[in-house]
Amino acid sequence: IEYHSKINLPPTCFFLHYLHYIYMNRQLINLIIAFSFVGVASQSCSQAYSGESSQENNETHRQSTSTFIAERKIELENQKRKAKQFLANHKNYSQEIIFLLDMRHPSQNHRFFVLDLSKDIIAEKGLVAHGSGSVIGDSLVFSNIPESYQSSLGRYRIGTKYTGNFGKSYKLHGLDKTNNNAFKRYIVLHPYSCVPDEEQDFPICESLGCAMVSNNFMKTLYSIIDTSSKPILMVMYY
Repeated sequence: IEYHSKINLPPTCFFLHYLHYIYMNRQLINLIIAFSFVGVASQSCSQAYSGESSQENNETHRQSTSTFIAERKIELENQKRKAKQFLANHKNYSQEIIFLLDMRHPSQNHRFFVLDLSKDIIAEKGLVAHGSGSVIGDSLVFSNIPESYQSSLGRYRIGTKYTGNFGKSYKLHGLDKTNNNAFKRYIVLHPYSCVPDEEQDFPICESLGCAMVSNNFMKTLYSIIDTSSKPILMVMYY
């Protein structure tokens, strides 16, 4: 167009040449339009695939969560069965109440379960902290070693109450090789203000190895432990 503008052509001729230019380059124009359409279509498809992928991820997460919850329910029943077997041979323990602590649950979720065996129900549940030394990445490890600050798995007898730095607490006696140092490690059941009453979105505070619960949940445990005529069995498992 610039070439023709240097020649002194009438405007009509110039216009005709311009139309000819457009006609000769119609394939280029069509190509530009096509690429534009492809771009829009690609973006639309990308958004659609992204939406489908997000839905698939959400569904996978829901299925994974459901599977985990189902597995933990099965394990709780398994631990309850083992506890009943222990109690059948140890009549000096309470035959009505047991405490089950499923440490496989994240600390922000309920994992301290009070089971009423006479009614076969979970009577109470709350949050419980694990030892700071038990945290290894996304998993937990457990130890019976003094000053490890790790929680210890196994069966415990809830012992005498005392008043210490955290208020009214209970001494714990480990009954297995995995936790028989609990008493001399000063591993106890005690409350602490940093532990919330309700489930959270993120992990809660950690203890030095003790079973540490919220102040309000501890009040519930007070009423159960103090009114029991026999020691209560507590089991921490993973």
